[in-house]
Amino acid sequence: MLAAGIAIDLGTSRTRIFVPKKGVVMDQPSVVAIEPRTRDVIAVGDEAHQMLGRTSKRREVIFPLFGGMICDYYLIESMVRFFLKRARRVRLIMPKAVICIPGEVTDVQKMAAINAIEAAGVRKVHMIEAHIAAAIGSGIEVKNPHGSMVVNIGAGTTDIAVISLNGLVSSRSVRLAGDKMDEEIIKYMRRKHGLVIGKRTAENIKIEIGSVAPQIKQLVFRSKGRDGVTGLPRWVDVHSGNIRNVLFDIAEKIVTHINDMLELTSPELVGDILEDGVFLSGGCAQLCGFDKLIEERTGLEVHLVEDPVYCVARGTGYAIDYMSTASRNKNFGIINPLSVE
Repeated sequence: MLAAGIAIDLGTSRTRIFVPKKGVVMDQPSVVAIEPRTRDVIAVGDEAHQMLGRTSKRREVIFPLFGGMICDYYLIESMVRFFLKRARRVRLIMPKAVICIPGEVTDVQKMAAINAIEAAGVRKVHMIEAHIAAAIGSGIEVKNPHGSMVVNIGAGTTDIAVISLNGLVSSRSVRLAGDKMDEEIIKYMRRKHGLVIGKRTAENIKIEIGSVAPQIKQLVFRSKGRDGVTGLPRWVDVHSGNIRNVLFDIAEKIVTHINDMLELTSPELVGDILEDGVFLSGGCAQLCGFDKLIEERTGLEVHLVEDPVYCVARGTGYAIDYMSTASRNKNFGIINPLSVE
């Protein structure tokens, strides 16, 4: 039986395809390797990610999304087309699709995203905002007469939303997330140790020893790179305490945005959030101590949702049932399952 529709979580770092009754059937890096002169696509996803930082002048590895926004529409089309072919095992033929977008994008960016996905072979494209997908994927009882706050910390953006009575009360998307943390680690290694490292190494440092809270046991990561002065290969042992100081500043800025949202929320809803707590999702939500930091700075209980990495993909998949409703909506087919009775 052919799939009636699919959900595409088109993330800055990874792209995931969700199919009803099957779950996530594809999860690969959002990266493409090309031949610079002709711009021919050489590799996509895992294969392209293996080339990151290891290419010659005849190869270039590109992330076609930045901060949740499409930077190269041709490469997005090629990447999505490749991923759809990989998902053929669930018999997808020119499917309808719901894609997840950041909450704060322009109409031009929405239209460009739709055109790129349709050109990749998708018959009809609808959209769902990341705030709403994260709320639904977190398992929040959105119909209850209680305010709930969801914070989704991904690679390109952090999405914060307050939900109440099937409605999105307020929301915010900020470009402070995993990629920004990687950038700061790269800067730190160059400034402190004189070592030039790539994005992939920075991401490995963050995953292996990254935290935003003091740890009982100090962890060490041996980082390999190029000496910033001599240009020769060199390695440095990096301690988790030093990386914590680098990541802590970004984490505090994210918490400041959460506090700003709370200040703009009505007292009644803040009282509900005090009772229900904050729902934390996204890949970077798993960073050691992040939930405790939010609890300390806000005084609210923080719940790390089940399987936070796939939270947005699950919420996007839930929206498939509402595609027929969205087809009558002229606003770029935006789906808001929260508002559908």
